[in-house]
Amino acid sequence: MFDIKWIRENPDSFDQALARRGFEASSARLIALDDSRRSHITKLQEAQERRNAASKEIGKAKGSGDDARAQELIDEVAQIKAFIQSGEEEERRLVGDLEAAMAVIPNLPHDDVPAGKDENDNALLRTHGEKPAFRFNEAPREHFELGEALGDIDFAAAAKLSGSRFVVLKGQIARLERALGQFMIDLHTEEHGYTEVSPPLLVNDAPLFGTSQLPKFEEDLFKTTTDHYLIPTAEVPLTNLVAGEIVPEDSLPLRVTALTYCFRSEAGSAGRDTRGMLRQHQFQKCELVSVTTPDTSLDELDRMLQCAEKVLQKLGLHYRVMTLCTGDMGFGARKTYDIEVWLPGQDAYREISSCSVCGDFQARRMNARFRPADSKQPLHVHTLNGSGIAVGRALIAVLENYQNGDGTVTVPDVLRPYMGGLETIG
Repeated sequence: MFDIKWIRENPDSFDQALARRGFEASSARLIALDDSRRSHITKLQEAQERRNAASKEIGKAKGSGDDARAQELIDEVAQIKAFIQSGEEEERRLVGDLEAAMAVIPNLPHDDVPAGKDENDNALLRTHGEKPAFRFNEAPREHFELGEALGDIDFAAAAKLSGSRFVVLKGQIARLERALGQFMIDLHTEEHGYTEVSPPLLVNDAPLFGTSQLPKFEEDLFKTTTDHYLIPTAEVPLTNLVAGEIVPEDSLPLRVTALTYCFRSEAGSAGRDTRGMLRQHQFQKCELVSVTTPDTSLDELDRMLQCAEKVLQKLGLHYRVMTLCTGDMGFGARKTYDIEVWLPGQDAYREISSCSVCGDFQARRMNARFRPADSKQPLHVHTLNGSGIAVGRALIAVLENYQNGDGTVTVPDVLRPYMGGLETIG
């Protein structure tokens, strides 16, 4: 998570960075835990040195015929051995205490991230395009009104099958969702240079710890009876492809993408977005992950953002890009851009993509490193992740922005090859 040596050398900087995120000062507590660990290790080392010395003295005592001294030394070595055995267990406990304390501390923000408490303090970076001008007098309808009228969005059937926050898509809208996902994965692989990956949707706890969903956000995950977790995002398996590895520098940047289903319990979202498809337990997302050297990660963040934006540009959707403030960033991020698409049915911007650079925060949790070409000493990689983009929210945006006065929906030009040439839904 963090380099305890760096924290020792920069306690004030560490605490000031945490304060910008609204998190309590932690350097003194972490250093105290590390002091206990270091002190105990010193005692173990001294005990091992004494055991080695006493073992040699036993032979000398026996050689000189001093059996009483030899027995004293044998008893001493036995006591030291017992101390070392229990001491190694204590060392593991002390290391675990330090790691557990660091595991719940958020990443440190970059210096240029705006300070703030919540989404109201985010900073506008840019906008693209214009809000659609509709040629009918009625107010634009929301996606669920359009879909239910067409008979292709069915929440009642989903509730019967699975409960709330699920949806059944049918007919042309189901095909439109599939078209969106295929369009995104094709764009990122064919034009943006990402390698497509088809990862497992079930993972154990180690990958989730590596990308910082565990231990802090376990309540947002779906866990199976086999101790597997359904992935909340393909960031989890994609980023962990380099877990425990030392990759050569010339293999970086590594850029991978996956179109997968994602599963979230939405534990903290009770009462929010209960109508429609904005916040579902199951949804599709095209994920982008990059693994880079430390000196290129910020440039890679800008590139990833542009790749995600290109999806919306090709779909002809109006959006804005926001730089998230310190209080609104995700737990593992050092800097985040959100893309917010315009939804005329809601008369509001809603987040459709989030692109973040995590520095070496995840890499330390995963022990993911690279070997610089000019050095034998491996360094931690930097990791980035972004939505390229959320398929369900893109479906919502297309339905609402391309709706017609008669209840039909025009298919965007870029999706028509994926829709068999269909120009209008309904």
